Amino acid sequence: MLLEAACLKSGELDVLLGGPPCQAFSVYNHQRGFHDERSGLFREYLRIVDALRPRIVVIENVTGMKDLGDGRAIREIHERLEQLGYAVEHRILKAELYGVPQERRRIFFVASRVGSVRWPEATHGAGDDLFDTGRDPLVTVWEAIGDLPLLHNGEGTDELRAYTRKARTDYQKLMRDGSAGVRNHLAPQLAPINLRRLQHIAPGGSWRDLPYDLLPAGMKRARRSDHTKRYGRLHQEGLASTILTKCDPHWGSFFHPEQDRAITVREAARLQSFPDTFVFLGSRGRQYVQVGNAVPPLLAHAVAKAVRGMLRAERSSRRTAVAI
Repeated sequence: MLLEAACLKSGELDVLLGGPPCQAFSVYNHQRGFHDERSGLFREYLRIVDALRPRIVVIENVTGMKDLGDGRAIREIHERLEQLGYAVEHRILKAELYGVPQERRRIFFVASRVGSVRWPEATHGAGDDLFDTGRDPLVTVWEAIGDLPLLHNGEGTDELRAYTRKARTDYQKLMRDGSAGVRNHLAPQLAPINLRRLQHIAPGGSWRDLPYDLLPAGMKRARRSDHTKRYGRLHQEGLASTILTKCDPHWGSFFHPEQDRAITVREAARLQSFPDTFVFLGSRGRQYVQVGNAVPPLLAHAVAKAVRGMLRAERSSRRTAVAI
């Protein structure tokens, strides 16, 4: 049916890219495991690969895949793709090395039946990376969101709102390109207890900065080395922690670095590298899910450029062979 809809025959498709559901492998799922029926959905993806036989296959998932069952799913993906005639490699890519202002690790598989696998070159770095490779500095939280309109707790709107500050960084200018203003910039309504907690949390801080009487019940039993991002406030000069499908302070560093509130959908989208032209629809919860489930566009762009290079090399090789 897919081939028919695309007017293609098996083997004619250039690239198939996707990310089978990751919930069964995620470390945020405390019941994760192969008993979860979602853990086998990557096999459905491989079934589609078998039917379509694209020249190149890209699969993305969470790094928890390597830990569950001692990497059983990873081995199965390699074995099945190799049986189908693909050369397969996998790597864990760091989003911040491709211009995304966020610490995000994801496993990528690239499989090719048109030549060797290529991986994207990092464009950003820190420390010696800047001098040894000519990379750009990592993009910080404030370089990403510092131009967005100021909000108080519970304020804002999903509707289009004019920018109130000038874009001062290349990243802000890139995110604004083609956009008439800001949408999805509505601060969640924090409960009074969280507003009290915020008074004790400096940029870069977390639940460990709270007095005992303000600790959430679960945190009162936690070791100080555990859950280091929970009830965290972002630091202007740092990277965001991984943007999740819930930007709930209970799960990570989702307090604004300067304003006493949680980050908006738009701020989460900026930290994922979504341009402001992207509009997120549905309930507030669904909007956060749309943002958090995505591969950051700048990371996706880097992988796509590497794949394009593979296809161009293969076509160049074919033209040379014909000429000979």
